[in-house]
Amino acid sequence: MTIDERPAPAAPPPPPRRAPRRRPAYAPLGPAQVFARGAAASLAVLVLAFLLNVLVVSHVMHLASQQQLRDTYRAQLAAGTAPVSEGDFDNHLLADGAPVGILSIPQLGVEEVIVEGTSSSQLMQGPGHRRDTVLPGQAGVSVVMGRAAAFGGPFGRLQSLQPGETFTVRTGQGEQVFEVLGVRYAGDPTPPAPARDESRLILTTARGTPYLPTGIAYVDATLTGDAQPRGARQTTTMALPPQAQAMATDMTTVWALVFALQFLVVAEFVAVWSYRRVGWQKTWIVFAPVLLLASVFVSDQLIRLLPNLL
Repeated sequence: MTIDERPAPAAPPPPPRRAPRRRPAYAPLGPAQVFARGAAASLAVLVLAFLLNVLVVSHVMHLASQQQLRDTYRAQLAAGTAPVSEGDFDNHLLADGAPVGILSIPQLGVEEVIVEGTSSSQLMQGPGHRRDTVLPGQAGVSVVMGRAAAFGGPFGRLQSLQPGETFTVRTGQGEQVFEVLGVRYAGDPTPPAPARDESRLILTTARGTPYLPTGIAYVDATLTGDAQPRGARQTTTMALPPQAQAMATDMTTVWALVFALQFLVVAEFVAVWSYRRVGWQKTWIVFAPVLLLASVFVSDQLIRLLPNLL
């Protein structure tokens, strides 16, 4: 037998195959288990929507509100119809959220339209003027509140103002220039009461870590020029609503929160029913946007229950 006629060597045997793993068989989820899993997912989405609302969306909303307020108020200034009291040009009571002035603090980069009212809803738009006080620049004491962190945080650096620094407030009675007297906190002595023809302005915000307020900070300022005549005021200190006080929460919209929670629960129940009838793919396509919208609605109402100076 020649070399070419020798038989070819046999191929090595293939390696042994592992037996395929059997996936454990799980019993199908019951209605209660499906609902619990969906509720946990909805809660996670709700928490994320809440954080996104406070940390991002609130600042966008503030910018949009300020732009609209600035356009409205500048038109009123040009027409000479800007309010100088608690009533408008037609002597109707000013609505909550109506623009009443423009606060400018150049050293802090603040250029904000002041709105009427200081509840949580009004301070989402910008700094708010407390209804039971005169407008900035008028004889007496005026109080303007602003948020420290959320919704633009216009007063976030307010406590860095130093005595002697100045800022302006533009109202229907002209531009008013104020000089800072100092910053004070709870328990600190207050400045002496202003004289009859003197104008004092108190800027109020939260103190502490951003989004975790621990108290209230006040910046006292006095008008450098002559005070303007006082406008008529219908709201008194005794009649001021509790939600308009510093660090107050707004409970007037709790009914909306209850409705939003009901909507979220009903949507969850219907999603569970759909999951068992038509499968998770179609349920996800239809109900994911619905549950997300419900979560945003609930988070928006929860934000209104936070302190108004947050």
